[in-house]
Amino acid sequence: MNGDELITAAPTTPITTNRPPAAPRLLGIDAARGLALLGMMAVHSLVAVGEDGSPTLSYSIAAGRSSALFAVLAGVGIAFTTGRARVRRGRRGATAAALAARAGAVGAIGLLLGYADAEYAVVILPYYAILFLLAIPLVFLPTRTLAALGVLIAVAVPAGIELVGSSLPSPSLDNPTLSGLIDNPGGWTIELLLNGEFPALPWAAYICAGIVIGRLRLTSANVAAALLVTGAAMAVGARILSEILIFHLGGLEHLVTGSSLPRADILDLISYGADGSVAGSSWWWLAVDGPHSSTPLDLLGTIGSSAAVIGAMLFLGHLAGTRWEKMTNVVMIPLAAAGSMTLTLYVLHIWFINSPYDTYQPWTGYILQVCAALTLGMFVKLTTGRGPLEAFVTMLANRSRRAVTERASPTALAHRG
Repeated sequence: MNGDELITAAPTTPITTNRPPAAPRLLGIDAARGLALLGMMAVHSLVAVGEDGSPTLSYSIAAGRSSALFAVLAGVGIAFTTGRARVRRGRRGATAAALAARAGAVGAIGLLLGYADAEYAVVILPYYAILFLLAIPLVFLPTRTLAALGVLIAVAVPAGIELVGSSLPSPSLDNPTLSGLIDNPGGWTIELLLNGEFPALPWAAYICAGIVIGRLRLTSANVAAALLVTGAAMAVGARILSEILIFHLGGLEHLVTGSSLPRADILDLISYGADGSVAGSSWWWLAVDGPHSSTPLDLLGTIGSSAAVIGAMLFLGHLAGTRWEKMTNVVMIPLAAAGSMTLTLYVLHIWFINSPYDTYQPWTGYILQVCAALTLGMFVKLTTGRGPLEAFVTMLANRSRRAVTERASPTALAHRG
């Protein structure tokens, strides 16, 4: 769901305007977007619970990680549209206007999808819109400060939610609509920011991570390998640490003792994750790393898995000229084509699973959707070059940027004179 920022490689000329010069898209970034789309479609379309009552393989792989990858890639895209560097004072107004326009457009599309049944899929776009707004001050920060802030958010915000969690109203876990926001602005503000399916405040850690990644020299094979190895280590480390804390150091017993939930329900939360932030009567909830639990270990682990996927896709792009080139192109090119228009394809996916046309068995319906997404992506890539919703959002962002720039120009010229 890139809403959609033009994904550019490292600029080869100095930035002298309010917008960085265009450059070819990074195939690996778009391929990572394509994987995120297919993963989210799998979570919505496939069965989560196996015959033995444990999570299915598809759910174990994709749940939580796909949506996190989307959010991290949003940060990467934001880094590219801001010139892959800290936004300086003279460009801040135009940058803020462009990000706010993206937020408004993506949020409006999300609200139009509010009719969708949350049992099938909780629409991420309204949360995504808030993340664009939260990104405005973040792009003004130096990279090291941004990295440190991302870690702080991942640790401190879930702890703060846990501290006040019992006093927060229970989230509806429904899809927001315009009328719903008007009728219950306070409740929806809390849900979208703190305890909804994709709570924006803790998820700001993903945006920080994505902007930091986007400022790296992503055309380098060494950087790609470093992202892959470091990200994988973070993901595995978070998983192991959660297992130790919960099942070997007494965390599970503390959760059972301090909660009104039955032991079986707590085990389900650990395995299948929470619909939103977990918050209860014990600090041990912060040791859980289930999908969408938005705890420190969940956030850091999924930042790691996202970095690993991005690194892997970028590294595959360096196989050009080797005997593996044709094989990787067969996979990468269709994935990247779909990944370049994920906003459009995501909306079509939400429409389809809520329509009377989705009468297929889970795997049949999923495979058909995957084939349709890859085929449509290739068709658009070879014709118009950009999905309709991506073009619409980008147009609004560009017009907002130009409006602020043109308004500021006479003032700047007068000041110089």
